[in-house]
Amino acid sequence: MDILYQNLSVTIDRCVVMIIEKIKEILTLHGRLSTSVQDLDESSDLYNAGLTSLATVGLMLALEEEFDIEFPDSMLSRKTFGSIESIADAVKELQE
Repeated sequence: MDILYQNLSVTIDRCVVMIIEKIKEILTLHGRLSTSVQDLDESSDLYNAGLTSLATVGLMLALEEEFDIEFPDSMLSRKTFGSIESIADAVKELQE
């Protein structure tokens, strides 16, 4: 039974890594950041890295297209788009 949970955990970890990598690609293309995405960690403040409200709209649209999701009004906040980690959490939640 423990092996099953370990395999499931590895699969989930891989999915999260894939989501984060895709978010970084999208940020590079649409984020218009003044800091390189490669220099950021998952918890870095994207607004401190140069993300603007206008760039957030482009980022959101690209994320919706890439992950086939739609951000509800309740998620359209600075908190949702404030870090790679918070974006990944939102994407995972919307994919469930």
